[in-house]
Amino acid sequence: MTRALGMAATSVSPALMNVARAVEAGASSCERVQCAVTRNSGARHLHQLRKGFLSVPRRRFLLGLQGSAAVGEMLGMMFSVPARAQAAGVSEAEEVLKKVQWPEQFPFTKEDFARYDESPDTVFYDAPRFVTHIDDPAIRALTRYYSTALPPSNTPGTAILDMCSSWISHYPKGYKQERIAGLGLNEEELKRNEVLTEYVVRDLNIDPTLPYADNSFDVITNVVSVDYLTKPLEIFKEMHRVLKPGGLAAMSFSNRCFFTKAISIWTSTGDVDHVMIVGSYFHYAGGFEPPQALDISPNPGRSDPMYIVYSRKLKA
Repeated sequence: MTRALGMAATSVSPALMNVARAVEAGASSCERVQCAVTRNSGARHLHQLRKGFLSVPRRRFLLGLQGSAAVGEMLGMMFSVPARAQAAGVSEAEEVLKKVQWPEQFPFTKEDFARYDESPDTVFYDAPRFVTHIDDPAIRALTRYYSTALPPSNTPGTAILDMCSSWISHYPKGYKQERIAGLGLNEEELKRNEVLTEYVVRDLNIDPTLPYADNSFDVITNVVSVDYLTKPLEIFKEMHRVLKPGGLAAMSFSNRCFFTKAISIWTSTGDVDHVMIVGSYFHYAGGFEPPQALDISPNPGRSDPMYIVYSRKLKA
């Protein structure tokens, strides 16, 4: 099956090979499943990870991911933030970006953005899916976040881009602006999205440019899709270009994914790692304020978790 999907078996991490075996055994590759490392086990894994990097500084192994110690190296440079956060009853995900010391260079490799299924995304998403990819409590939590983060409805001159959009954007009910652009992979889904005033069909993993003028948007949103971006730095630099000075970019994600299409470093790490990964995109793209994180999970351990990593374009 690996050969049929155009990827040599030797280049696939053990974590991805496990899901490959599951797919071959009958699981659907078009089904959103829980990513490899769960939120509930995150603290234990991170504690073990830090111990490992203290005792074996040069070991290049991270939670089943071969070829990169990037997340571990970044976590190792923190000042025991998770331990303090847990003691204070604060979400570890919200604390992890506050004390991070970023490496000088972008720490990830090309292999970190490999996927088990490297076939064109336009093929995978060809059939419209009029379903939601997170559960109802997570959707309500995301909508509540948008009700405070987005400009008030019908604010004159406001323009919003919903990147990796679909048939629904989870904005507050009745939300309207003069311009809400959607960019996604399936035209039938985009046509169904009532909040959009315009849309563009584009595969950002083939063409990571955004077809909009400089300084066009006040806000960019992205819901549960940042884990599929294979050229994130190029895309985040484009986000910076099309945002107005001071404009907000908000990336929301859960622990659900199409496993065969998610990038290797995502499926091999946990929720707190994901916060750092997305934060690194903002940092290394340049021109953004230091990224921040919110844990808006409505019922930890009982429904889908929900996280926001956000930043604003620096003002000139």
